[in-house]
Amino acid sequence: MELKWASKGLSDLARLHDFLAPVNPAAAARVVQSLTAAPPGLLVNPRIGERLEEFDPREVRRILVGNYEMRYEVQDSIIYILRIWHTREER
Repeated sequence: MELKWASKGLSDLARLHDFLAPVNPAAAARVVQSLTAAPPGLLVNPRIGERLEEFDPREVRRILVGNYEMRYEVQDSIIYILRIWHTREER
């Protein structure tokens, strides 16, 4: 398996960091670190996340990383990190 970040997933990381950094730079760094540390675990068990049936036939799943929801897609031998949101965010 291989792990790739979609451009929106990377944009979400930057957006979350930019939101937290003015108030608490250390917390912003910790959040980004925890969010980037989680996806490699998917390489061992890519189907651990809840499948989101509204995206069928694509295999889009989600996991929670602390207070953040991470959506990813499994395609053959590649896992794409699609989006990340704080669970209290309106989307």
